[in-house]
Amino acid sequence: MEKNTKNKNCLLTGATGGLGKEISKQLIKQGYNIFLTSTNKKSLEKLKSQLNVMNNQSKIFYESGNLNKTNDIDRIIQKCRKNFSSIDILINCAGVFTVKSLQKTSLRDFEENFNVNIRAPFILSKEFSKDMIRKKWGRIINIGSSSSYSGFKDTSIYCSSKHAILGFSRSLHSELKSKNIRTIMISPGSVKTPMGKKVKNQKFEEFIDPVEVSKILLTCLNLNKNMVIDEVRLNR
Repeated sequence: MEKNTKNKNCLLTGATGGLGKEISKQLIKQGYNIFLTSTNKKSLEKLKSQLNVMNNQSKIFYESGNLNKTNDIDRIIQKCRKNFSSIDILINCAGVFTVKSLQKTSLRDFEENFNVNIRAPFILSKEFSKDMIRKKWGRIINIGSSSSYSGFKDTSIYCSSKHAILGFSRSLHSELKSKNIRTIMISPGSVKTPMGKKVKNQKFEEFIDPVEVSKILLTCLNLNKNMVIDEVRLNR
């Protein structure tokens, strides 16, 4: 189990989503300092209030922004830098899930999926891995999907972007592990979240509980000896 978690600073994207909320709660329970991002400022304010009730002297900051926009990403980075001297843990949880046939999918849909699902993790990993390299310790956790390993009808650009984040994670794992930076890809099947309700022809009540996914993530995060977990697939 990781020690001195109060000295570890974490940046969590997609914090107000169904999975992001549960991850933030697990982080607070274990004493991590967290910087939350999401598109909705009011939702972030509400989440911070909820976390404050659970808080054991952890530092909590937030900044709203759209990861589809470069200016918003830059502003999030600046605000994060203002509040934390460094980021030890980056959790790329934000995602866009477009459900459309190929013919109905627009170039704007394509760009949004790739901007949020892979471009933003690239920018944030490039920026904050500098802190991790300097401190000789770091964790980058990317939330993938069963779509990282398969292709499904009417989700071509989503599946493509999730294949991309898998390749990105594998490459970072190989590049950064010698610097004591672990890159972990967690890929659940359909999860009981608002995003999960967009999945067609499946029973929502049989989907994975986001609480369980968040607990698996924290378990992986807290492993700090010689064993390395680089990919986790969570199926139903």
